[in-house]
Amino acid sequence: MVPRRDPFERLLSDTVRAGVCPGLVWAVGDARTTLSRGAVGVLDPARPAGPVRHDTLFDVASLTKILAVWAVTGTLVDAGKLDLAAPLGSYWPEAAGRPVAGVTAHHLLTHTAGMPLRANLRPLYGSDPQDIRDGVLAEPLRHRPGEAVAYTDRAALILGYLTEYLTRRPLARLAEERVWTPLGMTETRYGPLPAAVKERCAPTEYDEESGRHLQGTVHDFSARALGGACGIAGVFTTAPDIGRFLRHLLDPVPGTFSAAWTAASLRVHTGALVPPRGLFWHPAPYTDPADGVWAHFGFTGTGLWVSPARDRWAVLLTNRLYLTRDPGPLSRVRDVFRRLVFS
Repeated sequence: MVPRRDPFERLLSDTVRAGVCPGLVWAVGDARTTLSRGAVGVLDPARPAGPVRHDTLFDVASLTKILAVWAVTGTLVDAGKLDLAAPLGSYWPEAAGRPVAGVTAHHLLTHTAGMPLRANLRPLYGSDPQDIRDGVLAEPLRHRPGEAVAYTDRAALILGYLTEYLTRRPLARLAEERVWTPLGMTETRYGPLPAAVKERCAPTEYDEESGRHLQGTVHDFSARALGGACGIAGVFTTAPDIGRFLRHLLDPVPGTFSAAWTAASLRVHTGALVPPRGLFWHPAPYTDPADGVWAHFGFTGTGLWVSPARDRWAVLLTNRLYLTRDPGPLSRVRDVFRRLVFS
């Protein structure tokens, strides 16, 4: 009898053959184990003999918001060091007297703070990190906090600044100490990557300044302006490490953010506003909040899903930016992948 092919492998192999992206790595599991995992395609189309592997490192772009900012914020809420409902200006001197003074951490986590939609940091504020920080905190709001939901990178950037103020520690160190080390995420780090592991990293978009595809250096321009490490982007990691992170959401490991933080985050906090939002998480596209499947995606082509109600998690990593900025083809693949995982 010919063995049946893994449905994930069939879907994702077809995706690579269709030219959607150079390669993909996936993993699917529950609270106890990994149920399916694999890798298809090549690491770098310029070197077609080199396959993408399960331990390939990816620039995960906005998954940084979950793996670093959301998780670290949870440890501060658990410890009673951050009141999500308190206006920033009431306890953070940098925010006092500025447009963000009346914004709360809850507004930032639900993307209802009224921040400008685009980061656009260097054109607006220059290249000095302190000038960027000052400019972001002084920027006028688009609308009153709580009036509308609008995704913006600035929410995670400001939350990252806030965690650093509350702890007097850089975000990269906080994420390592409070989240990644307790969960055994030994491959996860902010870039730029050291030479010893750079060759295992999937390259992203062609960079005009350097004359080559970015590899081991964060693609996000705002993150690069801030030295490669901020709340917006900058994290590099592997599918197994993200699996450890997502498994913690289903079966918590002592010593990092709590089950209570996860439960509070994976429910709608935006009332009748659309689109519905949890705390940084959102219901997976083409699902209803009642389905209990939550997701987050990254511009480079990365995505993760989790559902405590269904005892299932999934991660899909790719470097589709090597080939295209058009998100449409990969979005359709993600939807089929999600239906396979949670059917």
